Amino acid sequence: MNTRFSVATHILTFLQSQQGSPAPSELIALSVNTNPTLIRRLLSQLAKAGLTTSQMGSAGGALLARSGSSITLLDVHRAINEEFVAFPLHQEPNPQCPVGRNINRVLRGRLAEVQTAMEHELSRTTIADLATDISAINSAC
Repeated sequence: MNTRFSVATHILTFLQSQQGSPAPSELIALSVNTNPTLIRRLLSQLAKAGLTTSQMGSAGGALLARSGSSITLLDVHRAINEEFVAFPLHQEPNPQCPVGRNINRVLRGRLAEVQTAMEHELSRTTIADLATDISAINSAC
């Protein structure tokens, strides 16, 4: 696992908090505390998935391509982790061993259930939900 999913989620939540004002990658990078190049790379993936768009010009920057209430964490996950497998199987178990010969067959179904449960949970939370949670925390401070 890497942090690209959480950084992409941070980017989208930041854009939600901008309430329709475009945000340059440098500003987003300040919030994420990373390099603007990484932000631009992730914004490119998010745009390819239809989650962000960009506005050109001196007051330009990144924007959500659709409402934050319609962007789920599953959308983010799929945009960033195109070929993600939560639990990859061992590719070369010993076929001479009764366990090695059958381990992938018995694991495959169980791990598919875990993947499905994870995707279900990710689909229940939107970018707008996260922005609301952050706003509530900030109000309490």
